[in-house]
Order: sequence, then C-alpha cells, then structure tokens
Amino acid sequence: MKPSIFHDDAQAEFDAAIGYYEEREIGLGLRFHAAIERAIQSIERHPRIGSPYKTTQLRRYVVAKFPYLIFYLELGDVVWIVAIAHSKRKPNYWKERIK
Repeated sequence: MKPSIFHDDAQAEFDAAIGYYEEREIGLGLRFHAAIERAIQSIERHPRIGSPYKTTQLRRYVVAKFPYLIFYLELGDVVWIVAIAHSKRKPNYWKERIK
C-alpha cells in the first residue's frame, strides 16, 4: 500500500466540494467525503487501478455515486493526488499542476 499526498489545490477543491454538498443537504458532504476516501484507499492499495489519462503518466479514477474524478500520479513510494475534479466542469483546468 502506498500512502497518498495531496497537491494543495486538490486538497482545497476536496474541502470546497464537501462544503458545497453539505450546504445542499445535511449529511451529503459527509457521504461525498466517504466516497472520496474509499476511492483513495482503493488507489493506495492498487495504484494502477485508475485508467491511464491520455498520453500522460497520470491516471484517472471515477468516484462512485458522485460526478468526480481523481487524477493522480504514482511517484515511487507515494501516490500524488493532483486533482479532485468535477467531471462536467472546466476540463483539464488542473493540468498546470503537473509541470
């Protein structure tokens, strides 16, 4: 199992999404948080579980029950979470993070 680390902006978007969902319905933010945590645990256990993303070294993991994707990169002994991205908004906005 490889531990994960978050890009600062990925952590910020994760926190913002939790807040957004919690404002919509009490408890929904917690369910979103749990779905992301389950996804990250799967990625940590099996770093190649996500689909390769285009021609990059990145992988993409689809989050169950929410319209979110986790973009990540396996780096030696860790998994670097690059983005927790809504699947229908601003595609590829996070790409500058991998430079």
